Amino acid sequence: MSDTEKKIADTKGQFLQAVSQGQRLTDAEWRNCRIVLTTERVALLGDDKRQISLTDIDRIADRFDVNQQSAGVSDYVALYVGEDVILVSASDHEAFETDFYRASLDGAIVLVQHPALKGGVVQSAEWTKGRLKVTDEALKLAMADGQAVVVDRADIGDLTVEEKQVSGEERTVIQVEHSEDDISVETHLAGEEFHATVLRTMLEESAEQNQADLDLSSTEKRVIMALHSGVSPFDIPNFVGIDVEKTEEIFDRLIELDVISVLRERTEVNLTTKGRRVAGERMGEQ
Repeated sequence: MSDTEKKIADTKGQFLQAVSQGQRLTDAEWRNCRIVLTTERVALLGDDKRQISLTDIDRIADRFDVNQQSAGVSDYVALYVGEDVILVSASDHEAFETDFYRASLDGAIVLVQHPALKGGVVQSAEWTKGRLKVTDEALKLAMADGQAVVVDRADIGDLTVEEKQVSGEERTVIQVEHSEDDISVETHLAGEEFHATVLRTMLEESAEQNQADLDLSSTEKRVIMALHSGVSPFDIPNFVGIDVEKTEEIFDRLIELDVISVLRERTEVNLTTKGRRVAGERMGEQ
């Protein structure tokens, strides 16, 4: 281990080689191992030892079910390394995933455009450099212009990925929608291929977890749209045409579904990421 290399995690787990030199190994089996993660590599230490440099990883994924052995394990990360695919399952998968993101991204420099959109309006922000830091709750960016941008992983709404010209080069641009001071904003991120693939996987996973999968009535949707347009929660009964008791019932249900969050009073609420998504879908229907 070099002087600059730091250990991030040391845990028990297992690995399975799903593809070797481009060939799918349908008879592959899980092998118990010790997993050592550093800022430079993943070491799989068991009867068979394997060391994978982080910079050799082309991309990562959460599933690659090559056979029943792999399909039978609920949580693992698939590492694509050249013509190989190695599945790694740690005893605490969620903690290992975050540790992997930290090992791959902490301290990395990417290009950032923030805010690219604010309240749905295109801004004139220029691309600038930002240094990444990953925590359990957020992706943090220390910008060269002095800004500190925090993308709460539980607050990510829409996420799109496009190939664009940035600083004279064709780059993968990750466009992530989140909130800042209760206003919807978009932050655009572009970096080296390895950093881009890890960022994309981490943010897509968070966005999928935040997807609204709701069965809302037309009245509940009208309440969400009214809140989205700036109507005070106290004015909702008159604005929507329902009584106070019905309004309270709807607020209770939307709070339970995590579509709105309680602020100071029981009836003072604000749209969450799910709520903004419902509002966006509703606006698209009109």
